[in-house]
Amino acid sequence: MNAALARQRDRIRAMTADEKVQLAQALWLEAWRVTTAGVRARHQDWSAEEIHRRVRELMSDAGA
Repeated sequence: MNAALARQRDRIRAMTADEKVQLAQALWLEAWRVTTAGVRARHQDWSAEEIHRRVRELMSDAGA
């Protein structure tokens, strides 16, 4: 295993449950922001509601 990955794994294992939840929330919000930016860039003529709807669709399908 790569040394950086091993350090990351060890850090995550050392986190409390609350820290892991906060990290998961932060990563999800960042994914939402990046997805929104991508949809907005591809569909510049869409309204904010259309963009939000599409991002919701994409994010809900992300785990599928």
